[in-house]
Amino acid sequence: MFETRLACLSDQTSHHAHDHHQLVMSLSGRAEFEIAGRGGEVCRMRACLVPGDVGHEFAGLGDNRMLIVDLDETSTGEEDRELLARLFEAPRYPTLDADFQNLLSYAGAEIERYGNDPLLARALGGVLLRALHLRLFGPLAAPRPGPLDLERLDAHIGEHLARRITVAELAQVACLSPSQFHAQFKDRVGLTPHQYLLRLRLDRATRLLRESDLPLVRVAGECGFSSQSALTTTMRRYLGLTPGSLRRS
Repeated sequence: MFETRLACLSDQTSHHAHDHHQLVMSLSGRAEFEIAGRGGEVCRMRACLVPGDVGHEFAGLGDNRMLIVDLDETSTGEEDRELLARLFEAPRYPTLDADFQNLLSYAGAEIERYGNDPLLARALGGVLLRALHLRLFGPLAAPRPGPLDLERLDAHIGEHLARRITVAELAQVACLSPSQFHAQFKDRVGLTPHQYLLRLRLDRATRLLRESDLPLVRVAGECGFSSQSALTTTMRRYLGLTPGSLRRS
């Protein structure tokens, strides 16, 4: 059995198990999965590998369009069985780089156009599996990142610190649901996302006050505070200083 298909996952939670392996990737939208108690989210930047015979729950999150590869290792050659055994030895939510996302978009477009050609669908599914295997286990495979890519999150926060940043937005960057992101972030960093954002805003405000002549209202805006008064209140509460006294010091 080897089938590559497009599907829209319902927002109603489903629970089942099947005797074949399954690779789930997103062409658009998101979906939540839980496989043998291990939760994760499928999005453009993260796929899901479901080992055969393992019970799992899943639900789409709003509008979504998934590319799904179903495969049974008993119908493949020895080399492919070794590849599948390694890919599906445990549930995984691998991160997808930009080149893989481009390959996925191409495969999705071809299957959308020529989905009635089983040989094309099988070939494209095989290419995606091989490309994913190389990224995870090939000689150029990057070290596996932890559950949270803090460097990526910090870059996003730094770029957008002047405006309101929500936990849901950060969760989307991390390809996790808001609840999963909040729990993993607190466990990894020791702060809630809100506390962490506030600390970064205060750090940048302190640096600007010490190293620049920007007016206080401009400093507040650059750091994402709604007003000069909000900046003053927050600094007094958490640092015991006002912006003016910090600048004079």
